[in-house]
Amino acid sequence: MTDQYAETTRVLLVDDEPLVRAGLAMLVQSEDDLIVVGETGDGAQTVEQAARLRPHVIVMDVRMPGMDGVETTRSLAEDAFIDKVGWTAAVLILTTFNDDEAVYAALRAGASGFMLKNAAPRDLITAIRAIARGDAWLDPSVTRKLLADFADRPNLGLPAADEVQRLTPREREVLVLVAYGLTNEVIAERLVVSKATVRTHLGRILVKLGLHDRAQAVAAAYQCGLVRPGSPLPN
Repeated sequence: MTDQYAETTRVLLVDDEPLVRAGLAMLVQSEDDLIVVGETGDGAQTVEQAARLRPHVIVMDVRMPGMDGVETTRSLAEDAFIDKVGWTAAVLILTTFNDDEAVYAALRAGASGFMLKNAAPRDLITAIRAIARGDAWLDPSVTRKLLADFADRPNLGLPAADEVQRLTPREREVLVLVAYGLTNEVIAERLVVSKATVRTHLGRILVKLGLHDRAQAVAAAYQCGLVRPGSPLPN
């Protein structure tokens, strides 16, 4: 691997329409800091290529035959896959459908972003760069709906104890270490993963538990019983 390749954000394109993939590839390849390392048209191939190519970002269509984008995202976020491959990629869902259920399902599955296909081309490039850094990205129309839904919910407190079961074992492990005040860098060293992987896990924890930030994550860990006051840091 050359130094230039190592410094470039690797992108895997997933869409069952070859023309769409070709257009996305031309757009992504026009940027000096991005490179398309692969293209697939179905979920099973995506999991296989993600394990082999280790992309930083996967641009994923929702509606595909067989394993759809949500189920594929869920497979990529499973602890067994991440532990086996030693790698995690940020998933940007790209779809023509502004479907509330699709948005929620994709985020719960572990997606880092959601964008509509009618977005401006530059927005796609910006979104890829953002989630490659470990940030989240939501289409403005999606953000408005999520905020409206959030505002309509009464008694928004911290999650109930049983809600922590939504998390994978690795996500619970990360949440515990966050609750002990460890930084992402220290957590990465303890779990022998990258800081980007820790950020990805933390982002999924916040989405699944409906939390705003790291401080709420700490409070939730105590409220859900994952951490007890005065208990020692686990080995």
